[in-house]
Amino acid sequence: MTDFSYIGSELEIFQHATNWKNYYGNLIRPFFGREVLEVGAGIGATTQTLCTGEYERWVCLEPDRRLTAEIDSKIVRGELPKCCRTMTETLAEMEKGEKFDSIIYIDVLEHIEHDAEEVQAAARHLKDDGHLIVLSPAHQFLYTPFDKAIGHYRRYNKKTLSALIPAELETVRLIYLDSIGAFASLANKLALQQSMPTLKQILLWDKKLVPTSTFFDPLIRYYVGKTIVGIWRKTAIR
Repeated sequence: MTDFSYIGSELEIFQHATNWKNYYGNLIRPFFGREVLEVGAGIGATTQTLCTGEYERWVCLEPDRRLTAEIDSKIVRGELPKCCRTMTETLAEMEKGEKFDSIIYIDVLEHIEHDAEEVQAAARHLKDDGHLIVLSPAHQFLYTPFDKAIGHYRRYNKKTLSALIPAELETVRLIYLDSIGAFASLANKLALQQSMPTLKQILLWDKKLVPTSTFFDPLIRYYVGKTIVGIWRKTAIR
């Protein structure tokens, strides 16, 4: 078991971004199977949005014991479905025989120093025809003091994220989300240089900018955005 402690302090603030979580949740949920592994589940805020309870097993993998304890409390209080369970470890520590229909990284892969090794390990824990789903901040030119403060090693674009993916995973979808939010991020990069957004700013983005992006993103074919989403399917060996 790992002895990891998460350095970020943004989890409590971003749990209020309900429009955003619902937006990307509606896009990726159709690719979930019966058994889901959520890597870096944090305090379970994303789990509360994505896990609707009809799954056979939803594993919240989180190496920080303090955070898994919080998820466990939410399960006991009924704030998370009974199909949820926690594992206080990293993917590298997981038993080799554990296989899942889908493995999801929601704002997590950018926190992992050796991201290529992580993705290769994820592929080994996927069932045939299972899906790897990654959502991460996009574009290195948008890297700010906020990224650094919460432990981001990098931001991704389509080329850099695709370069990590093992050959046995075929691309299903690779898009950018939140076109309007991209302009707000650029403004922060050029002018504000904040190391942490305020709750007021998060709520403004979530209530005003995200709904606008939800409208415009499909119109521009998900070509621009501050977030990248990749979905890959593990091809079965016939």
